[in-house]
Amino acid sequence: MIDAGSEQSTANVHDQEVNPWEVKGDADGKIDYEKLQKKFGCSRLGKELVERIEKLTGRPAHPLLRRGMFYAHRDLEQLLDAYEKGEPFYLYTGRGPSSEALHLGHLIPFMFTKWLQDAFNVPLVIQVTDDEKRLWRMNLTADQIYELGKENIKDIIACGFDPNKTFIFSDFDYMGGRFYRNIVEIQRLVTVSTRKAIFGFSFDSNIGQISFPAVQAAPCFPDSFPHMFGMRKAIRCLIPCAIDQDPYFRMTRDVAPKLGYFKPALIESSFFPALQGESGKMSASLPNSAIFVTDTDKQIKTKINKHAFSGGGKSEAEQRANGANLDVDVAWKYLRFFCEDDKKLKQIGEDYSSGKLLTGEVKAILIEILQQIVTKHQKERVKVSPEIVKQFTDVREMLDLFPGLKVTS
Repeated sequence: MIDAGSEQSTANVHDQEVNPWEVKGDADGKIDYEKLQKKFGCSRLGKELVERIEKLTGRPAHPLLRRGMFYAHRDLEQLLDAYEKGEPFYLYTGRGPSSEALHLGHLIPFMFTKWLQDAFNVPLVIQVTDDEKRLWRMNLTADQIYELGKENIKDIIACGFDPNKTFIFSDFDYMGGRFYRNIVEIQRLVTVSTRKAIFGFSFDSNIGQISFPAVQAAPCFPDSFPHMFGMRKAIRCLIPCAIDQDPYFRMTRDVAPKLGYFKPALIESSFFPALQGESGKMSASLPNSAIFVTDTDKQIKTKINKHAFSGGGKSEAEQRANGANLDVDVAWKYLRFFCEDDKKLKQIGEDYSSGKLLTGEVKAILIEILQQIVTKHQKERVKVSPEIVKQFTDVREMLDLFPGLKVTS
């Protein structure tokens, strides 16, 4: 059994609380990402690693990488070392279905994962944790959550993943076989006290919640997908995720060597802020806290103009004199995520912080960009037919996933 040591720690950082089910900032509502990274034991993802990724892929780094939104990692150097030697890896990410439509905060990890898949030309598994949502969302039935998952899968497919290299699965559907055997092997190696130390479970937690982390851990092991990787164990896994998911994989990394697998590598992002700012709560149940992929151009414009927290002055004169506080301005934060042109972004930041640009002007720039992104997504979503969904979700033999790379047993 493993103890509550090595790579594991509690998720409290002073007053902030960060775990897979709750994200709460300090007294001012903000997350101290540097302290969180150090407390969790992750490494900082610096410029040298970003440049190395560019060199290995022959592509400019994704904006979320070069601007530091994906800011922490575990064992990324080792994974890149192995890739450089011709050894394979696959990507693993997921979605817990809690709403029919994704908001932009949900979409960002999939946009980045799509870039990783294209840049490295690697296979991808996407886990839809409908079982997790049933265990934590007591107000939704299993049938309701399963249907939400089916709708979310269409939004995920609309991001443009390669159907020949991507397997999307619902836990409700896929549970069994080698996948379930790996879950059991993980469960038997992790004590309840260890899970309590990592996740904060109590005697009030239902037994499904206590056992669930093994379900999210199992996709890190390649033979959980024999139709993709056979019974091979020597294939590495890279997980792009938000840093609140780190506790799952600290546990997994302790278990992996005991079962003969590589420790999964992680590349972890900060959180996408709510429209109301870092102290606001972005939630699928609060429609004015986020931009959804189903929003119309008019809704996007109204939400940004009315609800996006401004770091600008209270009057035009004050704004011209003092400029905007970019540290709190939501329109600026959103532009850093979605404006692909670095030169344009830099100029907007300089002009906005100096007072040359007003809040309304910056919001207008953001509105146009978001309308384009959402409109494009909606057009791609309409194309996702039941036949295309089957392409991604059917358990089928997937050959030649690692052309030119060395795959051993």
